[in-house]
Amino acid sequence: MFFILSLIILFITLWAIFYFEFSRTSGAITLTVVSILVALISPWSLILGIPFILISLIVSIDALRMKFITQPAYKALANAMPTMSSTEREALDAGTSWWEKELFMGAPDWKKFDQYPYPTLSEEEQSFIDHEVEQLCQMLDEWDIHHHRKDLPEEVWSFIKSKGFLGLIIPKEYGGKQFSSFAQSRIMSKIASRSLTTAVSCMVPNSLGPGELLLHYGTEDQKSRYLPGLAKGEEIPCFGLTSPEAGSDAGAIPDTGVVCYGQFEGQEVLGLKMNFSKRWITLAPVATVVGLAFKLYDLEGLLGDKNKTEYGITCALLPADHEGVIVGARHNPGSPFMNGTVDGKDVFIPLDWIIGGVENAGKGWRMLMECLAVGRGISLPALSTAAGEMCYLNVGAFARVRQQFKISVGKFEGVQEVSSDIASDTYMLEAFRYLVTCGLNQGGKPAVMTAMAKYYATETMRKIVNHSMDIVGGRAIQMGPRNFLALMYQAIPVSITVEGANILSRSLMIFGQGSMRCHPYLFEELQLLQAENKDAALKEFNDILYKHLGYTFNRTAKSFAYGFIGGSTEGSVKADDFSSPYYKTINRLSANFALVADMCLGLLAGDIKRKEMLSGRLADMHSHLFIATAILKFYENGQRTEAEQLHAKLALEKALYASQEAFYGLFDNFPVKIAASLVKLICFPFGRPITQPSDALKLKLGELILQENAFRDELKKHVFYSTDPDDVNGRMESTFQMLLQIEDLWNKFKKAESKGQFTGLTFEEHIESALKENFITQAEADQLLTYNAKRFDSMLTDVFDTELNQSLELENPHAQALSHSTQH
Repeated sequence: MFFILSLIILFITLWAIFYFEFSRTSGAITLTVVSILVALISPWSLILGIPFILISLIVSIDALRMKFITQPAYKALANAMPTMSSTEREALDAGTSWWEKELFMGAPDWKKFDQYPYPTLSEEEQSFIDHEVEQLCQMLDEWDIHHHRKDLPEEVWSFIKSKGFLGLIIPKEYGGKQFSSFAQSRIMSKIASRSLTTAVSCMVPNSLGPGELLLHYGTEDQKSRYLPGLAKGEEIPCFGLTSPEAGSDAGAIPDTGVVCYGQFEGQEVLGLKMNFSKRWITLAPVATVVGLAFKLYDLEGLLGDKNKTEYGITCALLPADHEGVIVGARHNPGSPFMNGTVDGKDVFIPLDWIIGGVENAGKGWRMLMECLAVGRGISLPALSTAAGEMCYLNVGAFARVRQQFKISVGKFEGVQEVSSDIASDTYMLEAFRYLVTCGLNQGGKPAVMTAMAKYYATETMRKIVNHSMDIVGGRAIQMGPRNFLALMYQAIPVSITVEGANILSRSLMIFGQGSMRCHPYLFEELQLLQAENKDAALKEFNDILYKHLGYTFNRTAKSFAYGFIGGSTEGSVKADDFSSPYYKTINRLSANFALVADMCLGLLAGDIKRKEMLSGRLADMHSHLFIATAILKFYENGQRTEAEQLHAKLALEKALYASQEAFYGLFDNFPVKIAASLVKLICFPFGRPITQPSDALKLKLGELILQENAFRDELKKHVFYSTDPDDVNGRMESTFQMLLQIEDLWNKFKKAESKGQFTGLTFEEHIESALKENFITQAEADQLLTYNAKRFDSMLTDVFDTELNQSLELENPHAQALSHSTQH
């Protein structure tokens, strides 16, 4: 009995020391005193008390701690850590961290979260969207671009260039727009809602490309030479990174630049002889300036260091018409944006064409990793968000208008199961956009956050569009100018593969970079483990290791406590009765994640980068927590309507459930079973705390997407919204809007019709019969005839000649009735 009591007392003491983060001295003293008191309870308690007293002494005395803890740990970890290549080191060290670091560390600072300024558009940015972007969208016909022209019309290219669409990121001093990240995202989304080809054409110059690289790394001469032309559209940029056998593994590019003397503008100068073969380069066929990534070699020591022959990846900027540069051959990525090859053999360039000058030789990989954040964090998620919003609007309208078995297809529970996904996922994408661009607007290059944005936004787009295809069915399969889904479906692979394949992003990048950029101690520890001066490194390691262990034990104590109380009640000051419980769950899972991440890093060490399924689950845990906080911030900065709350509720429940299931997937597959079982017991002592979203919630949201609601109204502001009955999207929307006006009348008539109340065989004959019976008035008959004709027209799919070249006129048997009704 006394032994058990002693055990409980010591456990509570340890828990309190770690949970309340006692200092080393106060913790050691507290543990020693309690251990002595426990030993006095019963002689048997000495079995527990003495070891804890010894632990206290070892922790308190530096020499003992160094001998018994630090040195063995340093030796074991140094042997376990694999060597890193220079490109791996630069990739892990690239970028900054933001809110994702708070979630990684297991104790989110919600005061900091509240201080993040929520993105808004300036008057200039809003005006640009309302006028220039709107005008551009009105000029676009994606079917014509995709199937006939295979390019943007010349007048569209001229408009894009003259109105500054290629210079959104360039400072005003160079003639650019200097728009915020949020504005760029909104602009790209609205263009993408009309034409993916046009959006990609505008996206690339404003993401990874010469403009972005010049802004951050270029010399003043390079900026003055190129940025004004890029801002005005007089220069069109592309960037050559990927090679035939080096896509995601950009560190393996075979392209070279060898330092040598050569002729340039009639003089012999020191420069580079370059050989390169680039593939899949967007805008290459029309580019006037080409950025290139290559490996720089100085075999003769001409740069001044005779001992250094290989400098690593370097970036340079070349005019596309420079002697030896070959651009022009096009790829066919499915959507006809300009994409092609860049080749060169023995191309000589001066050294000052290196971006940033010769001082940046060998720094290209870090430059690229940091600049990729824009494409990953803004452009690709913007395309995904636009796809979600257009599916929400079009598919919701279709599911209300299209009837089967005498009811709207959107009323079927099977359809509502997936349409609720479309609705909640679209809400998530919009929320995600706001928080990610907020982080980008804060400055820096949060590489982990933007990798999350790229992967989870594009994967969500894939799911939304697939669900939409399932609901719309044959109407979405048959290609033609009426099809509002097919070209979007074809575009999915572009978003999935660009800026790093999604498998790579999830399995390697998010947790791999996250552990370096977000963990408070790991990167510094890794540097010390691989330091050449081991004695000096060991002294620093002694201090950091103690802090790291304190951090780990604190998260362990929190996870244990949260397993019983559900989590800390700390949260945003903007939280209401709806959102407060979610903050509690996020606090719990965040602490759990910090503990699990340390378990994986401590026990697997360098092997974690090869355990890609486990690191993918760690990415899911971390990312879905970030997504949940984005949803909360979006909801709390919105109108908090009932409709918004339903969207937020399902989106939050899905995100938190996904995070929880990633924990369980990792525990079930972790190679050290004892450790996994122990940590699982600490984190989830009573099993899974989060249940899957209920069918009842999905049915509510499945019903809501069929109606006008507050969130649907918000989406109309973010896309090119049309009710033109001859427009690819406006056709369905105008029909939907008319149905909302006459639905009671329509249902009343169709119900009587189904009971055989009217004579005749056709709809029009039934209308005549209903008029004779005074069942409806002439005005009501005209409304029904008009709607029926519009409804039928909205369901028609395109037909073509035998060669699929010329679309044929479609017959609407109700068109005559429509014409007749308008004469009354």
